[in-house]
Amino acid sequence: MKHSCRMLFMSLREGTMFLSVIVFSSLSVSKALGQTEPVVDSSYIAAVYEHNVILNPDPRISLSRPAALQHMQRNLDIYEQQAARAAQQGVQILVFPEDGIQGFNFSRSSIFNYLETIPDPQQESWNPCTEPGKYNNTEVLQRLSCMARRYNLYLVANMADLQPCPLKTDPSSSCPSDGRWQFNTNVVFSSDGLLVGRYHKNNLYFEAAFDTPPQPEIITFDTPFAGRFGLIICFDILFYEPTIHLVTKGVRQLIFPTAWMNQLPLLDAIQFQHALSLGANVTLLAANIRNDKMIMTGSGIYTPFSVKSHHAQKGDPVEGRLLVARVPVLDPLLAGQSVTDGSTAKDSGFCHKESRLDFPAPETSSSVPPSSSASSTSTFISSMMYDPFTFVLLEETEGKVNVCNGTFCCHLQYRLIPQGDSKELYALGAFGGTHTVNGRYAVQVCALVRCAGLDTSSCGQEIEEAESKMDFQLEGRFGSRYVYPSVLASKFVLEQPKHFETAPDGTVTMKHSNMTGGLVTACLYGRMYHLDNE
Repeated sequence: MKHSCRMLFMSLREGTMFLSVIVFSSLSVSKALGQTEPVVDSSYIAAVYEHNVILNPDPRISLSRPAALQHMQRNLDIYEQQAARAAQQGVQILVFPEDGIQGFNFSRSSIFNYLETIPDPQQESWNPCTEPGKYNNTEVLQRLSCMARRYNLYLVANMADLQPCPLKTDPSSSCPSDGRWQFNTNVVFSSDGLLVGRYHKNNLYFEAAFDTPPQPEIITFDTPFAGRFGLIICFDILFYEPTIHLVTKGVRQLIFPTAWMNQLPLLDAIQFQHALSLGANVTLLAANIRNDKMIMTGSGIYTPFSVKSHHAQKGDPVEGRLLVARVPVLDPLLAGQSVTDGSTAKDSGFCHKESRLDFPAPETSSSVPPSSSASSTSTFISSMMYDPFTFVLLEETEGKVNVCNGTFCCHLQYRLIPQGDSKELYALGAFGGTHTVNGRYAVQVCALVRCAGLDTSSCGQEIEEAESKMDFQLEGRFGSRYVYPSVLASKFVLEQPKHFETAPDGTVTMKHSNMTGGLVTACLYGRMYHLDNE
């Protein structure tokens, strides 16, 4: 069965890494009613909860409203326990995952009695905990509101929303055939229980129970301790709307409930969560589901210079995990920065100037085939992530290799450091084109991968462990400034690149050395948002 995102992390990892950051300025967006003006310290305490969701064993069969409520209350009981634990640790904002209350794989009709009609906090002010009689059939909203109020924290959860046709916010939009809208929805409650945010997921992933909203929603809410946050859900993270739209409007703190099915070697949950934080220069509070059958795990609290993440490993107890971290405030208004349109700002990447690798700049341009100064090993095509990557093998312990896929080229200078007697095969892959399986989006990718075996046909296949370490410089010239870097070590350990920067001509360079574990994947994942609809 498919679900709302695609993409496993088989290791338990909590750690902190540091990097300096280039800050870019921004423009504010929508604000809910009834929120206080920001009064801020330099940091705040955030938490995300990876939830072992209690599922409906037969989600295609409709339940009565009392039975659906009974099911949801079992998950909400766990939320209550975690909110209490978070409050004991001084948490100011707590994020729960996508589908964590009702589960997934419903039909449009079978989810009906799980739905609640969520008012728009930009149109009216409502506190479900203190005004429970204002709307009928809002038991879940009331419980979440009282949870936020009881534990004095901002709370973000994901639930199913029912809206009548026509929509008040878009009265001219056409209605679904059954006359109602059903949305995959984030809700946000302030520390006194006020509903301050409602966001409808824009990019659905095989979700028959839900509708895509008529127009993409750009939704933010303000807090007194950290300023402004933006809301996205799962598959949204791969698209311009709403994720990059929020960033270009100056929102540098994103909240990300997800039910992410992991897929190596490029889109493991924490791998891409970290990459988005680094490449877009944002804080990302990511809460995932824990479900081994659906290959779901991987949550974290990410900033451009720190990460605290969790990823379950094979054989681990199937249980939830609460992550808590102190996070620096990145809201530019609260940081005393000027406010301009993000589209005119400098590249949003981070840059750490110190590097123990002193590689010279490659002699070839990323837009032309490799020159004779580098390895001229023959290339081969192998499928990776369902895309036909062009690969070249790393056949020496150190050297330079280039590979092109059409006119898009990638360059690597490397020093391989084998560990023990292990024999491992590595390859550099390039792909520039439109991904069309389980979603359609345009990419340019440079990826250094450990092959699953010792033959070329295994390059691009999923592999979780490696022993060989590597010092390297990976580079490509991209047709977009939206490039997301990642270094994934053995057993899903995230490493922070020592150096990452973008030149004015679009050349992106990532350097790394002194790895703590064997290299599984090093990737520059470029998104060509402007080509998605071509």
